[in-house]
Amino acid sequence: MSLQTMTSSRHRFAGDLGRAAEVAGVLVKYGLAGWLTDVNWAPVHDALKSHGGEVLSDQPFEARVRLALTDLGTTFIKLGQMLSTRPDVVGPALAAELSKLQRHAPPDPPEVAAKIVEAELGRPISECFASFDAEAFASASIGQVHKAQLKSGRRVVVKVQHPGIEGVIRRDLDILRFLAEIAESSDTLKRFQPAGMIREFGHAMLNELDFRRELRNLQTFRRNFAKDETVVFPRPYPNLTSGRVLTMDLLKGCRVSDGKNLDKLKVDRQELALNGATVFIQMIFRDGFYQADPHPGNFIILKNGKIGLIDVGMVGRIDEQCRTQIEDILMAAGDQDAERLTDNVLRITGRPQHFDRKALSAELGELFQEYGTQPVEEFDLGGLLNQTMAILHRHKLMTPSRMSTLIKCLVLLEGTAHLLSPTFSLAGLLAPWKGKLVSQRFSLNARFKRLRRMFVEWERLAEAIPRVVLNAMDRLEDGQLAIRLEHRNLKSAVNRLMGGLFISSLLLSSALLMSRNVPPLAWTISIPGALGYIVALFYGVHLLWMYRNKANKDEE
Repeated sequence: MSLQTMTSSRHRFAGDLGRAAEVAGVLVKYGLAGWLTDVNWAPVHDALKSHGGEVLSDQPFEARVRLALTDLGTTFIKLGQMLSTRPDVVGPALAAELSKLQRHAPPDPPEVAAKIVEAELGRPISECFASFDAEAFASASIGQVHKAQLKSGRRVVVKVQHPGIEGVIRRDLDILRFLAEIAESSDTLKRFQPAGMIREFGHAMLNELDFRRELRNLQTFRRNFAKDETVVFPRPYPNLTSGRVLTMDLLKGCRVSDGKNLDKLKVDRQELALNGATVFIQMIFRDGFYQADPHPGNFIILKNGKIGLIDVGMVGRIDEQCRTQIEDILMAAGDQDAERLTDNVLRITGRPQHFDRKALSAELGELFQEYGTQPVEEFDLGGLLNQTMAILHRHKLMTPSRMSTLIKCLVLLEGTAHLLSPTFSLAGLLAPWKGKLVSQRFSLNARFKRLRRMFVEWERLAEAIPRVVLNAMDRLEDGQLAIRLEHRNLKSAVNRLMGGLFISSLLLSSALLMSRNVPPLAWTISIPGALGYIVALFYGVHLLWMYRNKANKDEE
């Protein structure tokens, strides 16, 4: 972390001292509750309560973290939701607790929302809509939703951003960046790459504030599934959309969790689960672009039996590198090859210091052997993925954010599908896709693409080598070429050499002083010579002790 970056962050942090003090107060309050769990004094219990009235000293650690983030508001709730996708970082127990985080913010007054819509669209509401319900029918952390009707008579919903929410989020992100920079100086926390994690989180948060991105996501999904008769994405209206206002079709139906109304539609639940899961598998493995939050609230079952998907602000992407990693893991897991599976995992996560590869290989092999004996129709994919992330957490291995987002998506998807049909098997649906991925991996088209990419890279290298060589020759002719040699242990070796020379010279000079009886004397013994021997002895013992400790650390 550079001094300039740290100073800049501190200036921003100092400008938000009020909010920083509030954050610190909440953290102290919830941290203090853990120390006072066994205190039964009523004033303590009354003082240490969450905004929702929960007695903090009665809550386990994971619940206190969730409640603290809830009390801190939108940005911290979103941070907790992001960390819920990272059991490899925070551990399975805390990740499961953070997945419960929800934010139901009170709606803004009707006149406030109307002013935002008119300011963003640049004209009166009466010119934009035939009718507009001033009262919001839903409100979340970033925005609220109003029903409206277009001039054409089509029913739509209008998503309106809360006023001032962008400033709140930017201020909290500055505080989080500052705290992350401090965490980077800790050897314990540095391995989690807090600065990079907060930087990525901040980028995603600021993207979520721009509703035009959600509009483009809707357009992409509608284009990708234009010929699919099983799914519907609401149509967005670009001329009635801005950075803070989003207008799209109203989808009428019932939620996946609404069992009574779902029964009234008389739909085949097994077929619905199959269709919904298939849509997501196509998003992931066919398009590499998927809705990353398939919780039940984002599914609407329409009267015609089709599935409506809403809230596509959070999306995931799979690039070619990620796709290759998935293929490698699927093939190794299918063959139950623990060594190859371990190699593929380490290629994704990296290898920390003092890492026990044999232990990881044994745990992964045992896990996949256990699940490999399960019938496909009973296969618990979510359990396998969650236990895999728990193993990675124990071994201090971190997955890339794209991979952890995908894993969380699959776990949520399986849970949502089980609400429709408890007997539905996501693993059974994925099995044919494994074969397709392997076939695509070794197809002539894929091989041709890899060969073409390799040719381009080699061509670029062939063009660069002569230029580098000519540049080096020009610098050599001008006398500007310098060769720098660096030896990591050279400083230690030089220190040992200098210490040995110092002791040798001290012993030699002390011997000369003693042999010549250089005064002052004590019982005919030269005092300077004796002192020289004593200093050499102590310095020699000190050097031996220091290098012995260093050797022990190197062996560890």
